[in-house]
Amino acid sequence: MGSNKPVSVPLPQPLSGAIERSDSLAGLRRRLAESDARFAAIRDVLPPELACALRPGPIDDEGWSVLASNAAVAAKLRHWLPRLTQELHSRSFRDLPIRVRLRSTSSPL
Repeated sequence: MGSNKPVSVPLPQPLSGAIERSDSLAGLRRRLAESDARFAAIRDVLPPELACALRPGPIDDEGWSVLASNAAVAAKLRHWLPRLTQELHSRSFRDLPIRVRLRSTSSPL
């Protein structure tokens, strides 16, 4: 009924290597790195009490999301959008709209 051939199990590989060999995972890693770099660029422009209530969010071809801890923080951040857009442009980031989103309270960020 079955063959008695031994099953070949691939050797373990570092996660970073597996990510680099997968186009979709490598793309995800690049988007995460770009989101983090954008956030680092705007963090220094914002007041510290506002910056600490924000987190970098997802980025795609339609825009970049910044996650706010609550509605008041999101409203204040919207006032800063022209300045943040200008800062990102001055640092040669590609032009993408900034989306302000509320961070989920169940999120472990």
